[in-house]
Amino acid sequence: MQQPRIIIIDPDGPAGLPYGRLLARLQPLDVRVERSLEAALGSITRDPWDLGVIAARSGPRADTLHAAVRAADPQLPVVVLDPKPTVDTARACLQAGACDYLDLAAAENELEDSLARLLSGSRRRAAEEVLRRAVERPYSFGEFLGESPAMQQVYSVIDRVASSSVDVLVTGETGTGKELVARAIHSRSRRATGPFVPVDCGAIPDTLMESELFGHERGAFTGADARRMGLVEFADGGTLFLDEVGELPLPLQAKLLRVLQERRVRRVGARQENPVDVRVVAATSRPVERMMEQGGFRRDLYYRIAVVRIDLPPLRNRGDDIGLLAEWFANRAAQEMGRPPGGLSTDAYQVLKSYPWPGNVRELQNVVRRAIAMTRAPTAGVDDLPDELVAAAGRSSDPEAGGIGFFARRAEHVARFERQYLAELLSRHGGDVSAAAREARMPRGTLYRLLKGHALDPNSFRAGS
Repeated sequence: MQQPRIIIIDPDGPAGLPYGRLLARLQPLDVRVERSLEAALGSITRDPWDLGVIAARSGPRADTLHAAVRAADPQLPVVVLDPKPTVDTARACLQAGACDYLDLAAAENELEDSLARLLSGSRRRAAEEVLRRAVERPYSFGEFLGESPAMQQVYSVIDRVASSSVDVLVTGETGTGKELVARAIHSRSRRATGPFVPVDCGAIPDTLMESELFGHERGAFTGADARRMGLVEFADGGTLFLDEVGELPLPLQAKLLRVLQERRVRRVGARQENPVDVRVVAATSRPVERMMEQGGFRRDLYYRIAVVRIDLPPLRNRGDDIGLLAEWFANRAAQEMGRPPGGLSTDAYQVLKSYPWPGNVRELQNVVRRAIAMTRAPTAGVDDLPDELVAAAGRSSDPEAGGIGFFARRAEHVARFERQYLAELLSRHGGDVSAAAREARMPRGTLYRLLKGHALDPNSFRAGS
C-alpha cells in the first residue's frame, strides 16, 4: 500500500514550519505544502489525499479555510491549527466536520498524536477500500465471474435468451454454476418480478415427486389431509428451475412433458386442470445424450426443454478464470473473517491453476476459504492448501513427463519427513503422546491427527509392545 499522503494548507506561513520536526518523525510520508488556498484547493480537487492540515495565520480565519477545504473534498479528514483559538471558531470547525482543532502555537506535540490517530484511521479506510474494490468482481455477469472466451459465450447466450419465454436446458459438470445460469436468465427476463422456484429433482423421493411438482387434492392418498398446490403452480408467472432433471422417473417425465406442452397442470386426485404460465429452465450434470440412448430420458421431453441449450465449461477449461475466481474468493473470505485482504501467494495460485478441479467452482471456493481460514500469514501459501490437492496438482502439471511435478515431489518429501519425525518422537517418549506433544510444541489434538494421518499407533511404541 502506498505511503499516506498529507496536504498542508499554510497561507502566509514562514519557510520553516514549526511542525517540520514532527513530520520528520512521522516519515515515511508523502507531504505537500501549499502556500495559497487556491493552489491547495486545486490539488485537493485533482489528487487523492489521506489527510489535510490547515494552518491559519494572518489570512482568512480558520473556519473560513476549513469550509473551503470541505467544499473541495467533503471526505478529507482535516486538522485545523488556529493561531488565535476561540470557542466559537472551534465549535464552527468541529461542527462542520473537522477531525481536530488545535492551538497553532503549541501544536507540535498535540499534532503528533492527532496525525498518528488519523493516519491509522486513513490506513484502515484505505484497506477497506482495497477490499471493497477487490470484491466488486470487475469481470462479472450477474453472479458469474470470469472473462475467458468460454464464459463470454455463455454470457452472450444468456443475454439473448433471457428476453424470450423459451425453455432452456443447462448442462455442465457438478459445481459449474447451473443454478446461477437459471437465476441470471430469470433476473433478466420479463418474469423477474415473478417467483423463482428451484427444485432439486434428485433430492425428492420418487413417491413424493409427483405431489411436490403438481400438488394434490385432499384425500388423494393416505396422509393427504388438505389440498396442496404444487411447485409448478407456485412458479406461475415466474421461472421453474428443475435441477438434475434427468433424475425424474420416466412416468413423471411424461407428465412434465404434457404440462409444458399444454401449460396446464392437474393435481394428484383432481379431475380438472389449472392453467399455468411458467418458464422452465432445466439442468443436468449427466450426459443427456447417453441417457436418451439408454432409455433413461425421453427424447420428446429433451426436445421440449432444450429449445435453447447452454453448455457450461468445466473450470479446468476456463484458463485464467481460475486465478480470477481464487482472488475474489480469497478477498471475500478475508472480509467475512474480519481479516485484511492478503490473497494467495504466487506458488499457491500456480498449484490451483495446475489442479484439474473435478468439483469445479464450488470446490475452488471451498479450498480457498479453507486456505484463508488456516493461514497464519498475511498471504495464504501452498502449505495452507490440502495436501491431496497439492499432490494432484503436481501430477497433472506435467503429464508428458510422467505426471510428477514439483509440488507432488514436495508433498512426498514433506510426508516422508513428517512420518519419520513423528516415529522418532514417539520412540523417545515411549508412546507417551502428551510428552511428545510438549516436545513438539503442538496441541495433543494436532499430534493425534498427524499420527492418524500417517497410520502411526502410539501403543506400538510403548515398552514391551
